Amino acid sequence: QVQLVESGGGLVQAGGSLRLSCAASAPIFNINAMGWYRQAPGTQRELVARIFSGGTTNYADSVKDRFTISRDNAKNTVYLQMNSLKPEDTAVYYCKFIRGGRYEYWGQGTQVTVSS
Repeated sequence: QVQLVESGGGLVQAGGSLRLSCAASAPIFNINAMGWYRQAPGTQRELVARIFSGGTTNYADSVKDRFTISRDNAKNTVYLQMNSLKPEDTAVYYCKFIRGGRYEYWGQGTQVTVSS
């Protein structure tokens, strides 16, 4: 069973930066999209950013111009560079891969805490 392993979360002060990484434990072929989601306590999981196989990216309005998603296809890895972090960015961040347009793989989540 292929797993997605996330890293890079932690505690940072407002205005700081973090870089999240998500790598597959084994090669996954035909990945259509990779994305990052987040969930704060008492809220629903929401899309933060995603990148499609052709390179197109989408961002939530709340993170535009602060976060950047990128991918390394050879390593089956997706990254999320987070700059100018705000306390409202505090959440558990999850990565997701979509294979073949229908199969989903989720990471276990990594905590990001931004102090004011």
